[in-house]
Amino acid sequence: MNRKLRMGMVGGGRGAFIGGVHRMAANLDGKIELVAGCFSSNPEKSKLSGEDLFLDPSRVYSSYEEMAKAEAALPADQRIDFVSIVTRNDLHYPVAKAFLEAGIHVICEKPLAFSLAEGKELKKVVDQSGLVFALTHNYTGYPMVKEARAMVKAGKLGRILKIVAEYPQGYAISSIKEQTDGAISNWRMDPNVSGVSNCIGDIGSHAENLVRYITGLELEHIAADLNTFIPGRKLDDDGSMLVRYQGGARGVLFASQISTGEENNINIRVYGTEASIEWHQEHPNELIVKFADAPRQIWRRGNSYNGQEASKNTRLPFGHPEAFIEAFANVYLGAAEAITDYIDGKYPRPEGYDFPTVNDGIEGMAFIEAAVASSKANAAWTQVHGT
Repeated sequence: MNRKLRMGMVGGGRGAFIGGVHRMAANLDGKIELVAGCFSSNPEKSKLSGEDLFLDPSRVYSSYEEMAKAEAALPADQRIDFVSIVTRNDLHYPVAKAFLEAGIHVICEKPLAFSLAEGKELKKVVDQSGLVFALTHNYTGYPMVKEARAMVKAGKLGRILKIVAEYPQGYAISSIKEQTDGAISNWRMDPNVSGVSNCIGDIGSHAENLVRYITGLELEHIAADLNTFIPGRKLDDDGSMLVRYQGGARGVLFASQISTGEENNINIRVYGTEASIEWHQEHPNELIVKFADAPRQIWRRGNSYNGQEASKNTRLPFGHPEAFIEAFANVYLGAAEAITDYIDGKYPRPEGYDFPTVNDGIEGMAFIEAAVASSKANAAWTQVHGT
């Protein structure tokens, strides 16, 4: 294909953090162009956001329903190729459904939907449409995460025995110190918008997905202790979980927003019979490889010894750090590759594509709901019912 993909966006208007991240990531490699959007449920805010982005006013919409209908009615050489959904959790399903049914590919923020039931309904729509659906679990985009995955696939770690994945943040500790009166300070704390969980749904799902992406292991059972330390909050802000994986591996998952002094420290350790690996998002260009009978190794991004997938997703030579935006961009590149193949009549490739899909989203929703159910049952072992 000899043109850029045309992108639309729902959500991500003025004042929204993640919308800007998505736009920067999509634009990074010059293969995607934002041409349309409904940036807010407030028509005036959507209009002003479109002006901020120098879009044609006729392609800035007041509702996602209007946008899906209008874009689908445009000539094929003008309409958007895909939509990026960066809304609150409760809107993921209806927005994705509207665009898929309009014949437009979808890239969607996680979690997949408001609930597991909604997620399963969305999977039916995706399957029936035959269109590309990508979920932006962005930590899968880091080159050294891909290197870790390749090592596991090649059997370099041996049989996987134990996994420890952590996602501590400390930004919410001020709410405890100040004895907040319990008012919902953002939409993630509102169960009518966020779903059954805040912390586990927001960041714990990233830890679960990182394990799934690197190891390929499927969750079987979970014993979870979720906590709400912030006064008056209706949803969790901390959680500790024991997990059992199919095949016998065991794991520990931990996610917290009240871990004082932590910033965004998602990390993972995978222990096998032959070796183990360790990766930290705050030091993303390094992968630590450890052995029982040899010195540990530090693999660094951008070097000639990196494998094919890590190298494919690297833009700069070694010594020039790559990080958060680039990881997001790699998810967009993978999805763009699939969408381009679809347009060119080559979709899907037999070898598949490297980006999270609706199936990963289903597993994430099953994990969230099983964790909440387990915690309500005093951390009883609870089966995870995914795809």
